[in-house]
Amino acid sequence: MKVRRVFITGSAGFIGRHAALRFAEAGWAVIGLGHGTWSADEAKLWGLAEWHATDISFDALSNLGVVPDAIVHCAGSGSVGYSLFHPFQDFHRSAGTVAAVLEYMRLRAPAARLVYLSSAAVYGHARELPIREDAPLDPVSPYGVHKVIGESLCRLYGEQYKVSSTVIRLFSVYGCGLAKQLWWDACMKLCSGNCVFDGTGEETRDWLNVEDAAELIQQAVDHASPDRPVVNGGTGVASSIGQVLHELAHALGARSPVTFSGIIRKGDPRHYAADISAARTWGWFPRTDWTEGVRAYAEWFKARRP
Repeated sequence: MKVRRVFITGSAGFIGRHAALRFAEAGWAVIGLGHGTWSADEAKLWGLAEWHATDISFDALSNLGVVPDAIVHCAGSGSVGYSLFHPFQDFHRSAGTVAAVLEYMRLRAPAARLVYLSSAAVYGHARELPIREDAPLDPVSPYGVHKVIGESLCRLYGEQYKVSSTVIRLFSVYGCGLAKQLWWDACMKLCSGNCVFDGTGEETRDWLNVEDAAELIQQAVDHASPDRPVVNGGTGVASSIGQVLHELAHALGARSPVTFSGIIRKGDPRHYAADISAARTWGWFPRTDWTEGVRAYAEWFKARRP
């Protein structure tokens, strides 16, 4: 029986490595590429058969010497804040690398299937909750704009060249091992005695555990087509930032109450919650409640904090 091969770009990143492990456990040969340094043991631990430290480009993909059955594109910018201060660089990391992957597929791997990880940032300020995939796209940050461009490129290559893809608009992905973004920054502040946070605390997010996200990514391969189907990756549950930070504070044993400055950060939409009906038609559903995730994350943080 032929072993299926998958290229995972950005596989040294948080979502990428969980996706790599998920595919490896399902019997795929996982070839990872992107930025970062892996030891042979660490790469094997996360399911990689090969690791290539390289930029994501047409030449880098062609030089791997094998043709994949699927590509999961996890590489690119993962920060709204970075995109606000470095829009040009964010464009190349995001839209530029998607274009390279699609062109490689068009010329070198026309039978391969692409899973493109987009973001809820494409919706901007949501007009209705939960957000359906057919909601207007109105991003409020360069990061969101570049994700829209990536999605548009997938549609273009499907319509013009029959390249198969599927798009997952991930909401707020979290999990043990994520040493950046809100949960990590909040834990660092809380453990230093600083319990004042930006915003009002009433902003809502839809928190998806990274292992649930990896399962959705693997299932998405089977649904890729030139029609470029799009699904939301979330739980369908909106939880306020205040709720999450209070739970983290409690789990960490913080002595001071969490308070908010009222200062709204530029580029941050107020409310998010995903309609996940489309993903559920695939037989996928999220397994981890965010309250369980908070407790697990706090324990992980306490064991590994600087």
